[in-house]
Amino acid sequence: MSIIQNIVEIFANSGWAQIFFVEGGWKYAIMLVVACVLLYLAIVKQFEPLLLLPIGFGMLMTNLPLDGLFHMEIFLNETNHINWEMLGSSGGMADYIYLGVKLGIYPPLIFLGIGTMTDFEPLIARPSSLLLGAAAQLGIFFTYLGAKLLGFTGPEAASIGIIGGADGPTAIFTTTKLAPHLLGSIAVAAYCYMALVPVIQPPIMRALTTEKERQIIMEPPRRVSKTEKIIFPIMVTIIVSLTLPDAAILVGCLMMGNLMKESGVVERITKTAGNELMNIITIFLGFSVGCTTNASTFLNVQTVEIIVLGVIAFGVGTAGGVLLGKVMCAATHGKINPLIGSAGVSAVPMAARVSQKVGQEYNPRNYLLMHAMGPNVAGVIGSAVAAGILINMFS
Repeated sequence: MSIIQNIVEIFANSGWAQIFFVEGGWKYAIMLVVACVLLYLAIVKQFEPLLLLPIGFGMLMTNLPLDGLFHMEIFLNETNHINWEMLGSSGGMADYIYLGVKLGIYPPLIFLGIGTMTDFEPLIARPSSLLLGAAAQLGIFFTYLGAKLLGFTGPEAASIGIIGGADGPTAIFTTTKLAPHLLGSIAVAAYCYMALVPVIQPPIMRALTTEKERQIIMEPPRRVSKTEKIIFPIMVTIIVSLTLPDAAILVGCLMMGNLMKESGVVERITKTAGNELMNIITIFLGFSVGCTTNASTFLNVQTVEIIVLGVIAFGVGTAGGVLLGKVMCAATHGKINPLIGSAGVSAVPMAARVSQKVGQEYNPRNYLLMHAMGPNVAGVIGSAVAAGILINMFS
């Protein structure tokens, strides 16, 4: 065989030939471009880099033709159960890492880490913040109805709607349970929109509030005792788990992490859960989810619809929180600034910072951050509860 024939054969067996000369190869090229865009947003714009970078690189790797990095058929098949025999014979590193997503392991562990970094004092000091966190979940159920009208099944619509909770791990957990074939599209939409909270929310907040309302200065919240901080995660776990067993693992891990932090008796494992463990799980979660976004499952009309519905979910969730904030403002005779309602969409602490930023634009003496953290952490609980409701309805 001549050197020319060797070169031709090597090229024919390469990924380049798959992209340029095989029907549908252009889809791989588009996905590689999309992956590079996500990497650009993560590295240059610093939009949710901790997750967009591994997701983008996972997308890059899985869309290299003939790479064989990830085998979705192991997880998506006629029975919708893991094909353990195929996993053992042809599964690779990415397939084994993805087990943590498929089996619902990674999201609760991330919630455990989030709990160690979350301060529930603003919520405990002002329990009415729970109402704002609940109102901001309106986007989830509104978008669920919109997705149903577009022809998505109930489980698919529920998975799309959960994007409105602005909580990536919850969106991944719910989608894995209800519509795993949409995981890549929903995860990318959820994290991209979480990164765009400072862009999406301010116009809605300004449109729904008056300048006078935006200038309201709230009184400092009361001091919360250590006993209250310790009792709170225990009581929330009991109440939520007994009411919605499907949300127990998410809320339970969140509250256990917080109890570890507030008790002060397990400092070593608290630091591990909030740092080393959470960082490792974040890498595994992001990379394996990125590997599910191959051209055949990502490049379709459904993905476009999911992206559009995702931004609607965020917008309606923000509006729901702000509108209830206006009601509470009127009920308290101007003691509640409606802007803090927008923080109920979760996205801790970015949404609370947006409330602070918009408030200071109209009153430089206005410090809403701690007030907004109440609805913000309430939104984390609210999104997990909403996920439990939807999983209970459709699983």
